[in-house]
Amino acid sequence: METSVKNGQSSILTKNIVVCGIALLCTFLWGSAFPSIKVGYRLFSIADNDTASQMLFAGYRFTLAGILTLIIGWIGNRRFPIPKKQIRKNILILGLLQTTFQYLFFYIGLSHTEGSKGSIITASNYFFAIVMAHFWFTKKRGYSGEDRMNLRKTVGCLLGLSGVVLVNFTANGFDGSFTLTGEGCMVVSSLVAAVASVYVKTFAAEDNTFTITGWQFLFGGLVLTAIGFFLGGSVQGFTLKSSALLLYMAIISSVAFSLWTLLLTHNPVGKVAIYGFTNPIFGVLLSGLILGENAFTLKNLIALLCVCAGILTVNLRIKAKSVEN
Repeated sequence: METSVKNGQSSILTKNIVVCGIALLCTFLWGSAFPSIKVGYRLFSIADNDTASQMLFAGYRFTLAGILTLIIGWIGNRRFPIPKKQIRKNILILGLLQTTFQYLFFYIGLSHTEGSKGSIITASNYFFAIVMAHFWFTKKRGYSGEDRMNLRKTVGCLLGLSGVVLVNFTANGFDGSFTLTGEGCMVVSSLVAAVASVYVKTFAAEDNTFTITGWQFLFGGLVLTAIGFFLGGSVQGFTLKSSALLLYMAIISSVAFSLWTLLLTHNPVGKVAIYGFTNPIFGVLLSGLILGENAFTLKNLIALLCVCAGILTVNLRIKAKSVEN
């Protein structure tokens, strides 16, 4: 089964304005997860240095997200989403990559480094994805050349990354230290996320998006939960408010990842991944609104303009083609 990217057929999911709208919705939802996680730590009495409990909390979230995604897919397709036999192994691998390993290294790294450093390194996974897509898909027969890296994409990525750097820059600058348990783990987490973005495109068109996303969440979340329990983590303080927050966080993952995977199925990885630079922007702005942080500054507005400029630069040539056609 070939996607519209492969066979050249027009699809609403390949239109630039649709890709932009859905991708930004996804990054907005993911951005809201940053303040939600902080509020969740407080409601569930999870300490900043309690990595095991943080992993357990993440495991609960993604396990529930997997269940919700499968239920949505069940209702939408009027049959329980059972993955096709030929891609079941791929889904398990994706679950380990995109959910288990990514967040395993993420939480370990974030507990040993500053949040500003963590945000910059995490945002780099989208640039990694664009570069990886260049080397992977341009070597494969049947894939378009739109995943090929060029000067325009490089400039666009650098513009977007400059916005991410600016929004995380403080008056004291950045500490130049580097540790394997801190920044090293964050780099590994970013690389794993990039590999997962590219890997899912290799088989996502072979089955329903909700089926793939739901099962990878469920499997990866259960593994995370098991690791959290094994390390002695605990999540306590379940109330109506805290349970509602956990449910919302599961919905964030379910909706955002399903839509993101759907976009990756029908578009070049680079065309979708570039929008991920807006994740920390939304995270900062929503943290300001929800947590009362000092987010609405001139520096943040300039950073947002840099990110938008990066997105426009990456998609400039694609937009020109659509006008000519």
